[in-house]
Amino acid sequence: MTTHSSDFSASIDPIKLDRLAEVAIKVGLQLQPGQDLVLTSSIAALPLTRKIVEHAYKAGAGLVTPIFSDDEITLSRFRYGSDAGFDRAAGWLYEGMAKAFDANAARLAVRGDNPSLLSEQDPAKVSRASKANSVAYQPALEKITGFDINWNIVAYPELAWARQVFPDDKDDVAVAKLADAIFAASRVDVDDPIGAWKAHNAALKSRTEWLNGQNFSALHFTGPGTDLTVGLADEHEWMGGASVAKNGVTCNPNIPTEEVFTTPHAMRISGHVSSTKPLSYQGTLIDNISVRFEEGRIVEAKASKGEDVLKKVLDTDEGARRLGEVALVPHSSPISKSGILFYNTLFDENASCHIALGQCYSKCFRNGASLTPEEIAKRGGNKSFIHIDWMIGSDKIDIDGLHADGRKVPVMRKGEWT
Repeated sequence: MTTHSSDFSASIDPIKLDRLAEVAIKVGLQLQPGQDLVLTSSIAALPLTRKIVEHAYKAGAGLVTPIFSDDEITLSRFRYGSDAGFDRAAGWLYEGMAKAFDANAARLAVRGDNPSLLSEQDPAKVSRASKANSVAYQPALEKITGFDINWNIVAYPELAWARQVFPDDKDDVAVAKLADAIFAASRVDVDDPIGAWKAHNAALKSRTEWLNGQNFSALHFTGPGTDLTVGLADEHEWMGGASVAKNGVTCNPNIPTEEVFTTPHAMRISGHVSSTKPLSYQGTLIDNISVRFEEGRIVEAKASKGEDVLKKVLDTDEGARRLGEVALVPHSSPISKSGILFYNTLFDENASCHIALGQCYSKCFRNGASLTPEEIAKRGGNKSFIHIDWMIGSDKIDIDGLHADGRKVPVMRKGEWT
């Protein structure tokens, strides 16, 4: 049986846990009085989830609807479920979520997944279930990637995750260490977390303003195993930190966040690139990814671990082999300086520059809120059932910005802003 991290909640600082819940509502979502909230979480993360609900109602939430998952229940499906069932997903649930978002409900996810939960399961079943879920989730995902509503993701130190990050420590110590790392990365280990987030958002805004002023046509990444040119979408816009959703609410979608990001041109990616950190995807660890692009599309892909799953992901749909996001993060970011490999994209992507396969963010265009799907595609925005970030940055990566007239501007050297 899996022992849930809630058994070790005494190892987690209750004051900082409460601060994280408050930041999720007041900074991550800026939940509005009367606004409903759709909340997803694992059962193991109940201590944080309960605090989030408490702060949501204190902020004037209309109705908070929690939806829970459980590792043992998930594993039961793969151990005992009928083969045909892996091509199905709860579309009715996601249609209901999309309907809630249409009515201006906010979205919050509490993450703390076991990175290796499905590592011993049949990769074909994992891939089929993931694809079915991605297809079914599309109506709700479009509202999120389109920034129709304010949304946010935060993390909780579940035991299985803590064991992977700190394998040499006793369970209670591992949970405490992971909790402290989450609190530090989420900026709730200070007396005024909301003030700290205000200052951090201002710093990220200054980066996006500089990049938008440059209006590069492409970025060129070079380093060990990497020589990649990422063309940027026509009339793209860089974003980072706090962002205004189409419903007018300013939110911080990811807590933590250290990135500035934009939309690549789906047809203008060329060269090869290697991952610098493992990717944990749907309970499978994919390591040492190496891919080659031609005319925007991945034509060759390898991985030392999880290659079967990676290749099945790339076959999800036509857009799965193209990029939907490129993000810049300095190697000296607090998460990178912690020296911790989190095996969790929410954290590891904020330690390193990264790219994302699949769906683009329509918000990352000038006047993006008013663009139709056809206009986004015409500007180079990618469409897919998936959106999967993986890390390509390190202290050995250089990045140049390329102007349409051929001028080259240094953006990063050895992983740091120039």
